[in-house]
Amino acid sequence: MRKILFTSLFILATTVGFSQQKAIAKAVISTPTVQCEACKNRVEQHLFKEDGITSVKADYRRHTVTVAYYKDRTNIENIKTSLANLGYDADDVTVNEESYKLLPKTCQHIAGQKSPPAK
Repeated sequence: MRKILFTSLFILATTVGFSQQKAIAKAVISTPTVQCEACKNRVEQHLFKEDGITSVKADYRRHTVTVAYYKDRTNIENIKTSLANLGYDADDVTVNEESYKLLPKTCQHIAGQKSPPAK
């Protein structure tokens, strides 16, 4: 009888565990200041370390970053803020000036693109 009870409890516990899928959201963020391969790599490496992010794809030609993340661990505003703190504009969140200054000179303002932060 005990074996049947424990087996039933085990099956119930595993069924409940598998049925609770976490909600994943996907977003495309406009990043006009991501402009080269070095920027792309920096953004992808930085965001992938953030809690809750499952995938990151930066496209410096289209100036976008596509992220997938667990909605119960982070949100789009946190991700945009993380990008701004890294030194890049993200949709309506503007770059952190101190972080922008820490970017390599090659990743800072290029003529014809968005201006660097005001001094």
